[in-house]
Amino acid sequence: MSVGDMLAATVPMARTLNLQFLETTPERAVVALPDQGDYHNHVGGPHAGAMFTLGESASGAIVLAAFGDQLSRAVPLAVRAEIAYRKLAMGPVTATATLGLPAAEVVAELDAGRRPEFPVTVAIRREDGAVTGEMTVVWTLRPSD
Repeated sequence: MSVGDMLAATVPMARTLNLQFLETTPERAVVALPDQGDYHNHVGGPHAGAMFTLGESASGAIVLAAFGDQLSRAVPLAVRAEIAYRKLAMGPVTATATLGLPAAEVVAELDAGRRPEFPVTVAIRREDGAVTGEMTVVWTLRPSD
């Protein structure tokens, strides 16, 4: 099962919004939010809450892709998030997430007995490539012990 399939199967909100997991690697995750009238805002574009969920889902996809081999000893959890809405989003939008620290550094902290925190940056774009939103989600790997 791919990371995208796993998230769609286990995260009801991802299914509700019909998110499409286009790419999920330890280096990058790309998730699309189709244009759906039920999730529009007052100006006819994707609602801010839907775009937040899109960005957070992309950040979760890269975390699972990068640290899936650590799940037997740690639980990934979002600690905090910040989003900036830069331009009007209309139509389908895509979120691209990247890790803010090398995965090896995060695992080294976990190996040292610490609970690492690390940022994931997300750019949300319209079909024309314009960045409509920027998001940072800080994640942790909480040791299971």
